[in-house]
Amino acid sequence: MGNILSGLKPEAIWKHFEEMCEIPHPSKHEQKMIDYVVNFAKANNLEYEVDEVGNVVIRKPATPGMESRQGVILQGHLDMVPQANSDANHNFEKDPIKPRIDGEWVKATGTTLGADNGIGVSTSLAILEAKDIVHGPIEAIFTIDEETGMTGAFGLKPGLLKGDILMNLDSEDEGELFIGCAGGTNANAIFKYNKKPAPKKHNTYKLIVKGLKGGHSGCDIHLGRGNSNKLLFRFLRQAEKNFAIRLAAVEGGNLRNAIPREAFAVLMVPKDNVKVFEAAVLAYEETIKKEFAGVEPGLTVSLDKAKSPKNVFDKSTQKNLINAIFVCPNNVVRMSVDMPGLVETSTNLAIVKSDDKTKTIEVKCLLRSSVDSSKEALEQKIESVFELAGAECTFDGQYPGWKPNPNSPILTVMVDLYEKLFGKKPEIKAIHAGLECGLIGGVFPNLDMISFGPTIRFPHSPDEQCNIETVQKFWDYLLETLKNVPVK
Repeated sequence: MGNILSGLKPEAIWKHFEEMCEIPHPSKHEQKMIDYVVNFAKANNLEYEVDEVGNVVIRKPATPGMESRQGVILQGHLDMVPQANSDANHNFEKDPIKPRIDGEWVKATGTTLGADNGIGVSTSLAILEAKDIVHGPIEAIFTIDEETGMTGAFGLKPGLLKGDILMNLDSEDEGELFIGCAGGTNANAIFKYNKKPAPKKHNTYKLIVKGLKGGHSGCDIHLGRGNSNKLLFRFLRQAEKNFAIRLAAVEGGNLRNAIPREAFAVLMVPKDNVKVFEAAVLAYEETIKKEFAGVEPGLTVSLDKAKSPKNVFDKSTQKNLINAIFVCPNNVVRMSVDMPGLVETSTNLAIVKSDDKTKTIEVKCLLRSSVDSSKEALEQKIESVFELAGAECTFDGQYPGWKPNPNSPILTVMVDLYEKLFGKKPEIKAIHAGLECGLIGGVFPNLDMISFGPTIRFPHSPDEQCNIETVQKFWDYLLETLKNVPVK
């Protein structure tokens, strides 16, 4: 691929990041990244350990004179979100990411970049191999599968980490220090349907909603972007009532933590209703393009002619499915009272997918909240929706939030250092996303924790981009922080 990023500063971070781009590492497929990190430790004669689930810990002794400082744990995750534009023809399990420089930003070509959390991982590696920086005892932990279930963080065992301060390098706004995050829950609904013979004297279409921006279902949920599943089923409800359509297949979204960008349905329309149906699709596209003008400029709703299916959903399940998706909560549910501007509770209706073999339709949502009681109330509401629609609803993957500690010692140090370095105070925030700090803090309750990073925009989407200048600021800030870690 070449040294596309070799001229960027700091060289040590971008070198490792470009090497990571060459290694396929979507969630659930991190073994090559684990091997890369282990081989790095061996090459640099550093102590390392791989735990039962695949998390890697590398340890580096303090530099002379810094042995009495508190131990710092640098933390990041090895996996990336695999999202690609429909024309990218990219296999995330085999193909490398193709980074490019676009002005002040590093972007990928048609896919997610993996700066989330590749920049954090690369920064840890740069610290571990450096010979000319000052620091106390350092551990770096590289967790697996953060993006689809936090499997690595869930699998941590007491005793693995020895340090006192956890620095999570997985935040995405330079100049902001995060001291809290939302917890989350996965909602799973299953509809079982009976196959019915495809009706005669019907035309078959594939209805397609696409061109949406998508994005991170926590960080971007407040931006008012379209959800392809909600937009698809909004029209299907109208079409069922007005044109007597029959559904044969539905599919939208593929990741819980990404706002779905595309969705489609295979449906049949009585021949007598074809013209008015086609006109209704055009009118619906015009309507929602106006609604989302300025937010979703690429949004389209279109029809393709399709091969007639053998079977369709039974009418009762079709009606229940359409109504349930139409009314299911989605987007921001409540804003925080304690921290203005922060989303407190939200849900992302992420995936709707039918399976002809099993005769089921699966619906998946990701619920987030920094208030446990609010999250529980949202669970009950979603459960009620799907139970009334005749679906089985379950919840799993619960992970805790991270309660802010405004009196954190490392926070005090880092606020002062930021002002000295850059002439202004950093913003202190909590984030409406699931950082691993909540889980790690549950296993290691005495850790002093903070999260920070360079500026990354549009994570979890093919528009993901990392601001070059802020990576250098992030690096300078981290080095100065390591020099000034409190004494034990």
